[in-house]
Amino acid sequence: MTDATTRAAELLKDHRASIDRLDAILVYTLGERFKHTQAVGKLKAEHDLPPSDPDREARQIERLEALAKEADLDPDFAKEFLNFIIQEVIRHHKKQQK
Repeated sequence: MTDATTRAAELLKDHRASIDRLDAILVYTLGERFKHTQAVGKLKAEHDLPPSDPDREARQIERLEALAKEADLDPDFAKEFLNFIIQEVIRHHKKQQK
């Protein structure tokens, strides 16, 4: 192995370790987020409120798109990701209302 190849392997290992840590952060952050949205769903069910709030969802999407731009992340990807999460939250809220 050349010095350059060895150095590349070390860099690859470091990047992968960072990716693994970030994946863990994402999973735990989503877990925490869903705990809060489940509490919101419970409140909505107890007070006969609708499972979705289109106005809030639209504001959140706009906010996330702005954050994505600041973070140099594709805003369309961020929007799709948030829409996926919102649909999952709504699904949970609907289950809680039954």
